[in-house]
This record gives sequence, structure tokens and C-alpha cells, in this order.
Amino acid sequence: MTRAARPTTSPGVGPEPGRSMAVCALIGAAVMAAVDEIVFHQLLGWHHFYDRSTTRVGLLSDGLLHSAELLALVAGFFLYADLRRRRSLVRSSAWAGLFLGLGLFQLFDGIVDHKLLRLHQIRYGVDVTPYDWAWNIAGLLLLLVGVVIAVRAGRRDRGGGGF
Repeated sequence: MTRAARPTTSPGVGPEPGRSMAVCALIGAAVMAAVDEIVFHQLLGWHHFYDRSTTRVGLLSDGLLHSAELLALVAGFFLYADLRRRRSLVRSSAWAGLFLGLGLFQLFDGIVDHKLLRLHQIRYGVDVTPYDWAWNIAGLLLLLVGVVIAVRAGRRDRGGGGF
């Protein structure tokens, strides 16, 4: 006697645009944290996550950031795989979420970490104004791409065209 294969989707479960967006926003934020960590902390050596103490504390803070970013990536990809397995992934919402996550991390880092909390600056020993503008404009552009994709996806889902 053979057992029937389990269905790949749960009854009544369909596309999940909100969850698709949230999961990929988590992945986007983790990817941008990784880019920041690898490029600006390690390769260029411009700053540590927390620069208001010793170099040893700065390296510890980088390790904690790296650990958090890896945990977010792993969790995000498990959640993404679950969406795919259940055939609930909405690709346009996922792309919107990815760009929203990239942009939100960049803007949060540029505004909250750099300016409000003053955990670190992009660089030291130079005028940071052009770096701040470039950092925040890049984050804003990524965020705007995510918003445009999300709006178009919403219109398409309501039958108004789009992608």
C-alpha cells in the first residue's frame, strides 16, 4: 500500500504579496548590511560599526553586525524557500521588498547610525558631507525603486496593468 504524496500547497492558500515583500525586505536589509560590512568595514577599513571606543570594541561590534546579517540572510532564505514551496511567492512583491530592504537599511544607517546616534561616520579625517549625500541618496534611490515596483505590482494585481 502506497501513501499519497502530500500536496505542495495548503488548501485555501494562494499568493501572499505582503509576506513575499516582507521576506525579501529582510533579505535586502541583510544584503546591504553585508555590503556595508565587507566593503566599508573590511576592504576599505573606513570605520567599524561602533567607533566610539577602542579598535578592539570596534572589531567586536563588526563581528556582532556580521552575525546579525548572516542570521537575517539565513532566516530570510528559509522563509523565501517556504513561500516557494507553498507556491505563495509573488515575484513582483518580492522584488519590491528586496529594494525596499536595501534602501531602508542604507537610509537607517545613514540617518540613525551616522547622524542621530553617531555610532560611526562613513570616513574620518575628511569632509563627510559628500559621503553623507552619496550614502543617503543611494539609499533613497533604492527605496524609490522598491516603491515604484510595489505600486506597479499593486496596480497589476488589481487589474490596472503594470509589469
